[in-house]
Amino acid sequence: MNLLHRSAFRYSVMLRTVVVAFTVLSILGLTLAMKNTAMAAAHILKSTYGKTADGIAVDEYTLTNANKMEVKIITYGGIITSLKVPDRNGQMRSVVLGFDKLGDYETKNPYFGALIGRYGNRIAKGKFTLDGKEYTLATNNAPNTLHGGNKGYDKVVWTAKEVSGTGLELTYLSKDSEEGYPGNLSVKVVYSLMDKNELHIDYSATTDKATVVNLTHHSYFNLAGNGSGSVNDQILTINADKYTPVDSTLIPTGKIDNVEGTPFDFRAGKKIGAQLRLADPQLILGRGYDHNFVLNRADSKSLSMASYLYDPASGRGMELWTTEPGLQFYSGNFLDGTLVGSGGAYRQGDGLCLEPQHYPDSPNQPSFPSTVLKPGDTYQSATVFRFSVK
Repeated sequence: MNLLHRSAFRYSVMLRTVVVAFTVLSILGLTLAMKNTAMAAAHILKSTYGKTADGIAVDEYTLTNANKMEVKIITYGGIITSLKVPDRNGQMRSVVLGFDKLGDYETKNPYFGALIGRYGNRIAKGKFTLDGKEYTLATNNAPNTLHGGNKGYDKVVWTAKEVSGTGLELTYLSKDSEEGYPGNLSVKVVYSLMDKNELHIDYSATTDKATVVNLTHHSYFNLAGNGSGSVNDQILTINADKYTPVDSTLIPTGKIDNVEGTPFDFRAGKKIGAQLRLADPQLILGRGYDHNFVLNRADSKSLSMASYLYDPASGRGMELWTTEPGLQFYSGNFLDGTLVGSGGAYRQGDGLCLEPQHYPDSPNQPSFPSTVLKPGDTYQSATVFRFSVK
């Protein structure tokens, strides 16, 4: 090979090397760009929301995933003020009821979007006995205690910390004797927004004295969109063969009845309003559905599907998975048009609640799953809201 040919060969090799290197760098650059784009799409934005009547600052955190699904959470009450998910046409709309102002959440809120504790649901006559000692609670839902008392966890300002890129950790120290409950309870709740359009809520708590704990979340859902009107044509499925009947004050009677042959049979799925106005004694007591369903579960620790809600008009669907043994289904019976929020005046049935939890009044019902937490043990509970379209 003469000098000219050798020079041409070396030039050809160098050119191929440069082309290969450029191609590799381009692929790496594209991969990094795609990764950075995905990371940029899933983010948390913190902003100031306002101050409470007592002058405590409240922040708002906006979590957004790669699909543009968005949830807004404020540190007051750990409240979800907005939850935007797409319909079958890709249109985003909030599917929870709420208010526009912090002052309304402080003074008017029927638990819209809030974290509930120390004990979700009702305790009969505001009393329970633990380790031989009787404890007296506020009867804020006369004659019973409801959702933790006069100032439950829905009315406190939580400490917030961003975690794992798309998560928000909220913590609160509920002091001994707060609202009458024993023990200093350290509570942690983590909201996580996943790219599969899942909202996870993970709860944990520890105590320094035996106490009772029943934490849950209290969003009012309307899959057609906030302010769109009644949910009665939306289809609900509940994975429960049994439910707990209530007395005239909505406290469980202690019985566990079969849902078969009653308006409480949602196993095959049906419109919420299909049997809502039947002259059923239990529906009359609750002015609609406000009952605990005993979930069908394979075991007591793993996530199990509790319910599925579907809106035919928008195509939005919501699966609810939980580790809890019960699900309180409340059909928004006490909304009467006097509350005006971000969706206008809210009327009966404009939203519904699906609250995973232990059974109401468990501290007074020995046959129900226990809600007692003792020092050295950790309370843990998990809920997943999984959104889809069809």
